[in-house]
Amino acid sequence: MFRFANPQYFYLLLLLPLFAGLFIFLLRDYRKRLSLFGEPSVVRSLLREAAPHKPLVKYWLTVAAVVVLIVALARPQVGSRLRQIKTKGVEIVLAVDVSNSMLAEDFEPSRLERTKMAINKLIDDLTDDNIAIVVFAGDAYVQLPMTNDYVSAKNFVSHLSPTLISSQGTSISKALRVAQRSFSSSSENRSRVIIVISDGESHDDDAAGVAEELAEKGTVIHTVGVGSPEGAPITINGEMMRDSKGDIVVTKLNEELLKNIALSTKGSYVRAAGGTMGLDKIVTQIRNMDAQELLVNRFEEYSEQYQYIIAIAILLILAEFSILDRKNRIVERMRLFHKDEKKK
Repeated sequence: MFRFANPQYFYLLLLLPLFAGLFIFLLRDYRKRLSLFGEPSVVRSLLREAAPHKPLVKYWLTVAAVVVLIVALARPQVGSRLRQIKTKGVEIVLAVDVSNSMLAEDFEPSRLERTKMAINKLIDDLTDDNIAIVVFAGDAYVQLPMTNDYVSAKNFVSHLSPTLISSQGTSISKALRVAQRSFSSSSENRSRVIIVISDGESHDDDAAGVAEELAEKGTVIHTVGVGSPEGAPITINGEMMRDSKGDIVVTKLNEELLKNIALSTKGSYVRAAGGTMGLDKIVTQIRNMDAQELLVNRFEEYSEQYQYIIAIAILLILAEFSILDRKNRIVERMRLFHKDEKKK
């Protein structure tokens, strides 16, 4: 990819017509003063050492040098360079419930949409931490592998939807196992965090047991309960979801399970509220954890190219200085472009 960092300097090119006008004015003034000595053709024949075409060549070299310098001021940049640096941070896996129950509208515009907005705010608060995203419903898989590319992370968040997983239901235990496998092999146990965002309506009984297994490995699990204990109907394509009997399905927040998962790993449970849904409180706790050394990929977006452009400008300026207004006597004696008069 190619771009100019400071394209505003191209407005300096508007000065070139002024240079051209000044050159024409000086050239006409020179010819006018030359005519005062007599017939211009006769006067020029007497000035054998004068090189009438050299001022024009010098002018174009000067113009070219000015144009090239303006291009250099505009700072041409090309490509993108990835640099790996060492920093200290925490590895965070977001396990996000994308089951149909997250479409309930007890949070406006829905539980899932509010979750997406809150995650984006969480990502904005991250600096040197790595992040991964696991989506789950009846099954679970890694949507975004561990990375520090927060721009890509936000892009993946925007695509969170129940359509990502065909198997409906809510299996938090599967989400926890997949999340544990998402940590990099080099990460240390004391800096591994899983944040489960769900309404807690798990359809398996193994979630608390899996959480205890991960606690033994040093992983901390924080949970965020999305929804209300009173519950709300699930709306899909404008219609309320019904069970096999035709009754409206109401999904309720299961706080007890989410609390047990968090407490078993010395994590914390928060009920979603406000714009951040409580994720800001969890981030504060993460900041108090022991950070580990992480390899972070940083994009130095563009590589500067102006130095090569300046080198070209210097060569043009040197060429302009090397051209004398008078003919070079040494070159003239060589008579490189003249026929031998004896052969006439």
